[in-house]
Amino acid sequence: MTALFKPGAPMRVGTRASALAVAQASAIAVQLGTHELVTITSEGDRSSAPLASMGGAGVFVSALRDALRAGEVDVIVHSFKDLPTGPADGIVLAAVPLRADARDALATRDGVTLAKLARGARVGTGSPRRRAQLLAARPDLEVVGIRGNVDTRLGRLYDADDDRRVDGLVLAAAGLQRLGRLGDASELLDLARWPTAPAQGALALEIRADAAPSLVERVGAVDHAPTHRAATAERGVLARLEAGCSAPIAAHATLAHGVLTLTATVFAPDGQSELTIAETGAADSDRAALELADLVALALLERGAAALAPLGSAR
Repeated sequence: MTALFKPGAPMRVGTRASALAVAQASAIAVQLGTHELVTITSEGDRSSAPLASMGGAGVFVSALRDALRAGEVDVIVHSFKDLPTGPADGIVLAAVPLRADARDALATRDGVTLAKLARGARVGTGSPRRRAQLLAARPDLEVVGIRGNVDTRLGRLYDADDDRRVDGLVLAAAGLQRLGRLGDASELLDLARWPTAPAQGALALEIRADAAPSLVERVGAVDHAPTHRAATAERGVLARLEAGCSAPIAAHATLAHGVLTLTATVFAPDGQSELTIAETGAADSDRAALELADLVALALLERGAAALAPLGSAR
């Protein structure tokens, strides 16, 4: 039987057990008031296989959602970019807090920038989008597939094994910042030249659809409407293109003076070509954000995005 949240009781906040997940959940949990942090190990945390072969970033999500449905926790905290774009039975998105830095960061062993890396340098990433961007910027680089927590990946810069050691890594700036490791970045890559994953830097808080009103109110209080609208638009592009983690796609939205501007890019996996569409629209509701995402996604398809990358909507 599902345990119901009791007003005044500590809120049980579910999170993955990784250092980064705990850090970001802890920061939000403080804003929720009296709480208890509950760590949950996901399939994605147990395996070192490439995400694409495991079914995508959603492998980090299912264990948390199972615990939420079972009443073991009251709210779960995700990196928003890890969430599948489809709905989850019995679960609703309750809040999207203020987004952290949405940029990617380059960390190099010698502190050099991307432009100054030696020819043939080995740069690690597990992201098809980042791989395409690296090859577009520097076709001479050797891009190495890499997974693991932030500390593990940073450790590859100094690995004693020549086959494992890399000269650089591309990671999310938000993750480094939340772990107090932003000083390890050699360069923060500008969003205008280096757009990032939909909803990168944003968190998503989910609760049960039948949650008590008091819980809905407490969790909803940490929602940041501009971030919520922007991330909804960005992820709407993914949903409309039916694109998963194997598709190299970037999207970023900004809200100013009641207008939402959404820019999305589809890359060829080898970095040899890309297609970018930008549109503006109303920012007064999630529905408006999704309509804007539809407009951008349809324009991408009409201009040949499906010829560049694997998109489900082209099947």
